[in-house]
Amino acid sequence: MYRAIARNKRNTVFIILLFLIIIAALAFVAMNIWGGGNWSVFIGTIVGALVYVAIQYFAASRQAIALSGARPITKNDDPRLYRIVENLSITEGMPMPKVYIINDPAPNAFATGRDPQHAIVAATTGLLEMMTDAELEGVMAHEMGHVKNYDIRVTTIVFGLVVAIGFIADILLRMSFFGGSRNNNNPVMLVLGLAAMILAPLTATVVQAAVSREREYLADATGAMTTRHPDALASALAKLGQYGRPMQRQNTSMAHMWISDPTKPGIVDRMFSTHPPIQKRIERLRQIGGGF
Repeated sequence: MYRAIARNKRNTVFIILLFLIIIAALAFVAMNIWGGGNWSVFIGTIVGALVYVAIQYFAASRQAIALSGARPITKNDDPRLYRIVENLSITEGMPMPKVYIINDPAPNAFATGRDPQHAIVAATTGLLEMMTDAELEGVMAHEMGHVKNYDIRVTTIVFGLVVAIGFIADILLRMSFFGGSRNNNNPVMLVLGLAAMILAPLTATVVQAAVSREREYLADATGAMTTRHPDALASALAKLGQYGRPMQRQNTSMAHMWISDPTKPGIVDRMFSTHPPIQKRIERLRQIGGGF
């Protein structure tokens, strides 16, 4: 597991570099098709994207809380959930995250924040009602695993980069079709540029989904190692698979943050799902349980 954590940290650097390359490619397209070869367009596009990501880095957790409709609680509000999170924090030697509850019958939970010192964990009322104490501990250990492994930071940065790429590509496409082009004499460049604008957001989404799936597996393993009870998390996942339902307040932009997909994806959506199949996650946890 520790090798997996180290590998994920290394992969994070390559992933961010890949996104920056995609942004640079879009900036190059903008410079040649719409900017008339003006390097200021290239630099401005990259700087604008990075500024957006920096803003997103600090604002994403507040956005997630607002989108989910979560409310903060103290120990007196829900002693069961609060004490479970508190005990997990002590076990891992981590700062106590802020704890939130979401009034929603759909069983689910998520973690957000830019680092363990600014972490937030949240659970729905449906999850609290459905899970036994051991299962709830397993779910929250999974979310604390995201905090411990700095997945919350990675998903925040990747989310910002994905949105930035989509935003840039959309603007460039509109400019190409409706704003005219200064490089109409080079149809090859125009065709390649249009292809890049269409494929860039798709590529970014695929990479984001792959990153999220691997980190879900790792958070499962981290949570199992924390509680020494992987079967409890496996049982919780089985319930999520059997009784899960769409969230009342759905938002695809934060779907990757939840322990279970908060939407009802169709066939095409499953191709880009940010979550691995629950059954595969359960199988991996059973294997871990056999090692204890």
